[in-house]
Formats: sequence, C-alpha cells, structure tokens
Amino acid sequence: MSVDENQIKMKKSKRKALGQHFLVDRMVLKKIVNTIDPQQQDLIIEIGAGKGALTFFLAKKANKVIAIEKDKSLIPALKRKDFPNLTVLEKDVLKLEFKDFTKREKVKLVGNLPYSISSPILFKVLAEKDLFSECTFLLQKEVADRICSQPGSKKYAPVSILFQNHFLIKLHFNVSPASFSPPPKVKSSLISLRKRKAPLFSIKNEELFLEFLRGAFRHRRKKLSNNLKKLGLPDSLVKDALQKCKIDEGLRPEQVSISKFVALYNHLTATLSLSEFV
Repeated sequence: MSVDENQIKMKKSKRKALGQHFLVDRMVLKKIVNTIDPQQQDLIIEIGAGKGALTFFLAKKANKVIAIEKDKSLIPALKRKDFPNLTVLEKDVLKLEFKDFTKREKVKLVGNLPYSISSPILFKVLAEKDLFSECTFLLQKEVADRICSQPGSKKYAPVSILFQNHFLIKLHFNVSPASFSPPPKVKSSLISLRKRKAPLFSIKNEELFLEFLRGAFRHRRKKLSNNLKKLGLPDSLVKDALQKCKIDEGLRPEQVSISKFVALYNHLTATLSLSEFV
C-alpha cells in the first residue's frame, strides 16, 4: 500500500470514529438555512462545521458565526478571509463552555450532530439551555423522534419530558442517507427547539428529576408502579403517591403525561429524600 493510500485509509477511519457524515445535498442545505432563518443581528454557534457546507451559508446572512470543529484536518478550509464575521474554533464541543463565547443575551445554536455523541451534546445543551433562544439540529431520526414523542408513544422517554418542558419542539423534515457523504445507515431528521419564556413546570433539582425518570422508565414493559418499587420504594408509599397524583396503577411509564410525572416527583421528594432510591 502506498503512503497516499495509507493516509486516505487513516482519514476515513478517523472520520468513522468521529461519526462524521457530511451533508452534500445543496437543496437540503438551503431548506436547513431557511429553517434557521439567520438574521443580520444573530450570533450563531455551529457544532461540527465539517467542510463548511452550512457554515458559509450562515456567515453570508448572520452578524457572527462561531464554527466549532474537532477534526484538525478540516480547520484550514473553514478559515476563509472573505468571511470576517466567521470565527473557527478547533475544539471538542463536549469540553467547551458555551458561556465563554456568548456575550449577548441569546444565541442560535445549530449543527449536524455526530451520531456517536448526539446524546451527550443534547444533555449539555439542556444544562446550558438559558444561553440559547433556539437550537436547530440535524439528528439521527430515532433520536429526533424520541425528543418529539408524546405520551402513548413507544418512543416517549425521559429526554422527551426534559426537552418539552423547556422548549417548543418541531420536527421539520427527514433527510435520506443519500444526502450525506459517506451515507449513514439510518435516516436523519431536522428539528428545532425554541426556548420557552418559562418552563411548563418548575422542577427543583433537575439532575435528580432526570435520575428519577430514568428509574421510572428503566423497564418500559413493566408498570410504572413496579419500576418505582424496584427503586426501593415501599409498596404502600408507591400506592399512596400514585393515588394522590391520580395516576392509574396499571399504567406503563410511556402512558404517563409530563404533568403527572412532575406531580409524582414533587410528591415523592416532599415525602422522602430522593437520594434514598435513585
């Protein structure tokens, strides 16, 4: 194998490790830009700029674009002199503090999120949600469906509850694997998360609420009451909590609304310390 062939193989392996699938369909790119709707006053942060396909579209219309890219080999092509409003950062987004780059009140956050790290990025966004007015992400369709899912759906999950409590969520359209290079093995979806002026429900200690939800959904085929008992809660406490929150004992977790989960969490935290069972 020649040196050039070996370098190409190494680059492909690195891209695969980073979960990189570059969007190359210009029609899809234009639809994404229209959804983001960049304005002259906007500061936009892009996660995973890649080869700049979306980056340069945004830089033409927004006041300032901060493009984050971890792959060192892609940085030189992103740094273009014809876009003085574009700042390129060679950074790992999971190690980045968004607040260090957000001097304004609100920021638009966008990106074609790498499949391999989409979940930790989403939870990072959730933790720093007050920095953003709106997020527009291209995600693996399965992940997008979970975020958008309503009670009664088999895809309804803790992430559905957490994001819908703080954001107005819209699934705009699906994107086929053929729109990417290399093509992924799954479909993608574009979703937008518009920050609510106030959350649907006020929750004390959201980290504990997440742990509570994870426990409640741990065995999806089992009844919610059984999952709560597996957390170590006494049977009498579970029955009393469900009764007072008007939740049918026969329901599975996917059948319980956000409001009911919040009521149940609040009732239990008022009764005993969550540290006793999460």
